[in-house]
Amino acid sequence: MPHRHEASRCADIKHRPSGISHHPAEGVTDTANGDEAGIRAATMLPAQLLQPGEIIVLLIKPSPLYILLAPLKTLIMLLLFTVVLVFANTYLFDYTGVRNREWVLLGAVLISLRLAWQFVEWLSRVYVLTDQRVIRVRGVLRVSVFECRLTQIQQTDLTYSIRERLFGLGTIGFATAGTAFTDAFWTMIANPLEVHQKVVATINRYRR
Repeated sequence: MPHRHEASRCADIKHRPSGISHHPAEGVTDTANGDEAGIRAATMLPAQLLQPGEIIVLLIKPSPLYILLAPLKTLIMLLLFTVVLVFANTYLFDYTGVRNREWVLLGAVLISLRLAWQFVEWLSRVYVLTDQRVIRVRGVLRVSVFECRLTQIQQTDLTYSIRERLFGLGTIGFATAGTAFTDAFWTMIANPLEVHQKVVATINRYRR
C-alpha cells in the first residue's frame, strides 16, 4: 500500500453521549444499498459525523458473538467462582444455612449482568468506511469517536485471536501516517477477509 504523509492528524474524540442525535445526515447515500444504508446510518450513527454528500461504502458492527467472546475470561472466572462457592458450601461451611441454589443464583445474576453490559457495549460500536474517512464509534457512558481521512491511512492489518479464529471472526487495525502504532481497531467482525479487501480497495480508490 503506498505511503502518503499528511500534515493533519486523525481525530480520536471522546465525549458524553447526551449531545448525540440520531437523525440522517444530509446527502448520505450508499452506492450498493441505497435507501437501506440511509436508514441504517440514521439509527446507528450520530448525524454530525457524516458530511453532506459523503458516501457510505461500509457500515457494520462487531459480530453478535462479541457479546460472549469479549468478556470470556471474566465469564469463566465468575463461573469458577460460583463452582468454588457451591463446593465450599457443601463441604466446608454448610452450617451457614445458605443453600447451594442460592449461590448458583448469585453466580447466574453476576454472569447475566456482565453479559447485559457487554450487550449495551456492542450496541454502541459502529464501524464505518466512507469515500473519505474511516470511522469507529464506541463507548456507553463515554463515547469515543475515531475518524481518519483515507489519505492518512498508512497501513491496515488483519489479525485473528484464538477466539476469533475458532468462530471465523477477525480484527482490522488502522495505522496512520505519523504514528508508530495502530490507532484504531474494528474488533471481532464477521467475514474479516472480505471486509478487509473492501477496506483496502476503497482506500486505494479514493485516497488518490
